[in-house]
Amino acid sequence: MTMEMKDSGSVVLTAYHPHSPARIPGMEQSFVQDVPPSHSPGSRKSFSRCRRINRMLSNESVPPAFSRSNSQASMDSTSMEDFWCEVESIKESREDGSEEAMLLEFKPADEGELEAEWLQDVGLSTLISGAEEEDGQALLSTLTRTQAAAVQKRYNTYTQTLRKKNKHTVRDVRDIFGTNDSSPTFETVPVSPVSSNGIQLPGQKPVWKSVSSKSCLDCGTDKGSPSITEELSYEVSFSESITVLPKTQEWPKNQRFKKEDSALPKFIVRKSRFGLTEVGDLSPEDMKKIRYLSLIELTAFYDALGVELKRNRVERVRGRENGLFGVPLTVLLENDQKKVPGIKVPLIFQKLLLKLEETGLETEGILRVPGSASRVKNLHQELEAKFYEDTFDWDQVRNNDAAGLLKMFIRELPSPLFTVEYLPAFITLVEKISKIKLQLQALHLLIMLMPEANRDTAKAFLQFLKKVVANEGKNKMNLWNVSMIVAPNLFIYKGKRANQQEMQAAATTAHIVRLLIRYQDILWTVPSFLISQVRKMNEAAMNNSKRQLMFDKGVRKLLRRKTMERERPERPESDIPEGVIRVYAPLHSKVSMAIQLNSQTKAKDILARFHCENSHGSSQNVRGQIQSLHEIGGNIGQHCLDPDAFMLDVYRANPQAEWVIKPKAS
Repeated sequence: MTMEMKDSGSVVLTAYHPHSPARIPGMEQSFVQDVPPSHSPGSRKSFSRCRRINRMLSNESVPPAFSRSNSQASMDSTSMEDFWCEVESIKESREDGSEEAMLLEFKPADEGELEAEWLQDVGLSTLISGAEEEDGQALLSTLTRTQAAAVQKRYNTYTQTLRKKNKHTVRDVRDIFGTNDSSPTFETVPVSPVSSNGIQLPGQKPVWKSVSSKSCLDCGTDKGSPSITEELSYEVSFSESITVLPKTQEWPKNQRFKKEDSALPKFIVRKSRFGLTEVGDLSPEDMKKIRYLSLIELTAFYDALGVELKRNRVERVRGRENGLFGVPLTVLLENDQKKVPGIKVPLIFQKLLLKLEETGLETEGILRVPGSASRVKNLHQELEAKFYEDTFDWDQVRNNDAAGLLKMFIRELPSPLFTVEYLPAFITLVEKISKIKLQLQALHLLIMLMPEANRDTAKAFLQFLKKVVANEGKNKMNLWNVSMIVAPNLFIYKGKRANQQEMQAAATTAHIVRLLIRYQDILWTVPSFLISQVRKMNEAAMNNSKRQLMFDKGVRKLLRRKTMERERPERPESDIPEGVIRVYAPLHSKVSMAIQLNSQTKAKDILARFHCENSHGSSQNVRGQIQSLHEIGGNIGQHCLDPDAFMLDVYRANPQAEWVIKPKAS
């Protein structure tokens, strides 16, 4: 339900779905009352108000559904105090005019519109238009059983809604897919049976190699870790791995998030013989397909869990077209790339992070202790005027003021850093499903859905936060403290008042930030089952193109003439022995080399051989760069290979590829 805005300084959590329960008058009045802009008295008053809010969250006036139990290992009011003090600090910065007021609206959706938008977002607009496009057909041919069911469900809802509204004639799906059923059926990709936790059942051929010190991605607690370590599999889709629905009853009411770091499990991701792939290792074209498949998989995942995937329809704020703060990330990067080609994170954001990493990581209360509001405001104005002229004096910036500028940059983005379309659905999942492994899988897919600029900037931010937590001994900021401070800056927007339900979501948003920081190495790794689907999608598209060319008489005639004009035939590919690849290294003195692969040859072995052969001939520049082996063409656009990837397996998956050694994109 949308409420009228009466106080431009008030805030609401974007992380919660707009359906709101009745408000609690006493709480609302205390939460949105005016705060004097003066720094010292305002800070003292803000601190006392923070305590009042926390008392209200735990006293008897709160409805029974949110009551606390002393016997539970839960977050007490003190642990939430940082969150609400940060909320008050944000509110004050807006009231004194240091931040411009921008309202992010949620648009109401007509019946059927969400399904239409979903089909467009997953690259299946052909199901709406009725056109027969190759990309849509290629995508449909790669879907697993659960993914196909998710698409079919949304398409059926869309067509039924249109028929009810009688907007226009909807083509029968039998005309589109040539089936006798009243709904589209998709040829799905078979999957191996797996247990409910995604680990292969006894008797199956293992897809993981044996464990060694470097054969897995290890993400967990650094101290006080639980004795049980959970394994994550990327080989089978998350939705196909769910065979038993987790229990959801009573979880929203009684379960609380444990704030101790040891409450988070330790996860290990085994490297398959293809290695691991980070989001920056794939071409933009393939990452676009990863986003399509991730949204389909996320929807199928929610369907399998029995949780509704709700979506916010956000009215975008245009933002400024120049400057530093309040400028869309894509515009900032476009301007910065004129100065530094290929840059992926805005220069101002990089500089703020660098300043804090160099001098602020050991500052006690960094991020939590606010800087001077007047100094931050003046620094903000000075940066806008001097940053691109390289005349800004960074030595004058105190650490707490730099932290204030960093948080201000994030808050003033016209569109939130972590896009909010599917965030309400994730909060619903967190509140209904207690198993952190399932929460992590859903969050993983949400990261894959992020726009490239947002994802790269978020990664840089989370890497910085991980360093802050690593210095807990000196800065007194543990993982939960940092999450409490960061959550309001990521998930609060200006416009509406916070009600009781939204305030209760504060703990959930802090838990989300905690997962992002702790498991960031996992979350920025592309699941291998999605890469396999991209390969199949590219192969299907190539086969469709070949079939189309065969029906083009003009093209066939031209090819026949060209064949007759050849003086000598090219050497057939069969002349190249099985398992032999030619690797190119254009930056080295020895630019190519034929290499015989065996079952144990890894990408790093090929790199080492080229390094040995070119140790004296290559330029100093090349020797100083980190070189990687890339798989280019065939059924993939471009793929920077994991040094531990077994090359014979990669070669057999893509025998038409070219193999090139070059620097990895930063």
